Amino acid sequence: MRTTKTLASLAGAALTLALAACGGDDEGDSDVQAASDLSGVPGDLADSGSIKIGVKYDQPGIGNLEPGSDVPEGFDIEVGTYIAERLGLAEDDVEWVETISDNREKFIQNGTVDLVIASYSITEERLAIVGQAGPYYVTGQQLLVRDADKETITGPDDLKNIKVCSVEGSTSLTRVEEEYGAKPVPFGTYSECVTQLENETVDAVTTDGAILLGYAAQKPDELAVVGPVFSEERYGIGYEKDAEGMCEFLKDSIEAMVEDGAWEEAFNNTLGESGVEAPEEPTPDPCP
Repeated sequence: MRTTKTLASLAGAALTLALAACGGDDEGDSDVQAASDLSGVPGDLADSGSIKIGVKYDQPGIGNLEPGSDVPEGFDIEVGTYIAERLGLAEDDVEWVETISDNREKFIQNGTVDLVIASYSITEERLAIVGQAGPYYVTGQQLLVRDADKETITGPDDLKNIKVCSVEGSTSLTRVEEEYGAKPVPFGTYSECVTQLENETVDAVTTDGAILLGYAAQKPDELAVVGPVFSEERYGIGYEKDAEGMCEFLKDSIEAMVEDGAWEEAFNNTLGESGVEAPEEPTPDPCP
């Protein structure tokens, strides 16, 4: 069982980290102030001077590790970095751990990671097992098409008898087949689906809009995200369920990121590379 520290202990640990990193100069004062606002996080996290964050490595724009790189990039990475900075931690103090959909709860429960920021939708089933703070991003199912087809495939109502790809067994694929008459084409990964789209084997790819924006950002002249959102996914930050004060800290961090403009900047530098404007900023749920 992890222990918790009081506000004074956490602020003291963060102060030491901030002074060590910044030499006590004026720039470091903002880090100290941010740290002094914390309401408490697990003691081992405050004491260790580092943080382990589980992220995706295969979702461009959200969490993606480029070949030859040691550090992933994307919107989720920006959120994790912002949280680390509020703890007074430097970039080198963050350990990014590859996390896949099937091991997110396990990694939180067994202490492999301190947080999970990995396109991790908030659900009642997950909240029974782990804590989830947020949302820090609200998205929903959309369509990715070739740029040349964006005038003819403009939304889900245009999918009848159209070949649409998504990950095998996904609710996204079931929805477009049952509700919109699409011809489902399942593949193992979203990247494979995008390749099929580029090869004109399929005519659309469907999943969360945030994931699709990442692929469109890589080739904005060739691919486009179209149509309205036709489901809702609320991305949350996963943490150990009984970690006292963690929800409040994460909620405050999301709110601070929105208020100081860092959230919009993070979007513009990642998912916004697809050419779309930043969506409505999120409002985190109250903590239980």
